[in-house]
Amino acid sequence: MKRKHVAYAATAGAAAGVLGLTMLALPAGAGAAPALPEVAPEQLVESVMRAQPPALTATVEVDNALGLPAIPGAGQASEMLANGTSKFQVWADGQGRHRVSVPSHNGELTVVNDGSTVWKWDSAEQKVVRSPEHAPEAAEHAAPADPAATAREIIDKLRQTSDVKVDGTASIAGRDAYELVLTPKPTERTLLREVRVAVDAEKRVPLELSVLTNGSNDPALQVGFSSVDMSTPDPSLFQFTPPAGAKVEDGKAEHSPQQRPAHPQGEHKVVGDGWDSVLVAQLPQQEKQNGQDPRQIAERVGKPISGPWGNGWIIGTAAGNALLTSDGRVAAGAVPEQVLTAALGEA
Repeated sequence: MKRKHVAYAATAGAAAGVLGLTMLALPAGAGAAPALPEVAPEQLVESVMRAQPPALTATVEVDNALGLPAIPGAGQASEMLANGTSKFQVWADGQGRHRVSVPSHNGELTVVNDGSTVWKWDSAEQKVVRSPEHAPEAAEHAAPADPAATAREIIDKLRQTSDVKVDGTASIAGRDAYELVLTPKPTERTLLREVRVAVDAEKRVPLELSVLTNGSNDPALQVGFSSVDMSTPDPSLFQFTPPAGAKVEDGKAEHSPQQRPAHPQGEHKVVGDGWDSVLVAQLPQQEKQNGQDPRQIAERVGKPISGPWGNGWIIGTAAGNALLTSDGRVAAGAVPEQVLTAALGEA
């Protein structure tokens, strides 16, 4: 049976992208296991941490059986999190510039980071949004643009609370790789069973990230490179000129320390660490998020829940839970429901 592979990440956003639970993964046609020199687990981990981001041209394929519903009006992120298969293209120059092209029902979403400005072009709406590179809305596109960096962050976050081993080798998108496996220590309260990372034998960058959940041999999601070329792309790909007739808007610039409000809306806190960490955030006080009222979304697709922290709605999958309270707080993590609600009391 074909292996499936999963990558996990939790974020806050429009109801935190279905109340804060964001999963991504990439299926990368596995071939025969190559013969590679043995490497110690910690040595492999350290080499991943030191590896430089490569230049690449790649196709990312997402096969999602997570069980999250698509939310009308919630944008491309919701569509990719809903059940089904999708693909997008990624280009990177290895120096921080990247380009992502994601097909949509009515056109294409293109995001270009030219090194100082992030351009988001929606061909269906004929609209361009430009933002400073480090603005909050620019950061939400970083994970798909650099899946290797996302995998590195996950390894770094989980390594101290995991048992780590090297479990053989694999061929991923035509490249030789080691299979690094992180398993949560017995003290960790999580719905996840293990994380598998296929590490490029030459470049020591992650090629594939897999998350397996407890109680199932089938992953909830798979994300991977179906093809990857690590030569430098044409520099013109990282330049962007708004098309004629496009509406151009400026995104919100990041506040300086002097300008930042004392109690900014949307500020978040992480409760716990490792596998059972929970992200708790306050949604911005706006009428709607991406055209949808987060509370109405939660009422439609979530389960009512209450406790000493108040009341709200919870959305659960095999890989995690996310909760929106009636007063606009969001909590999300790859944890059982009781860990999520306990975190609300600590935040």
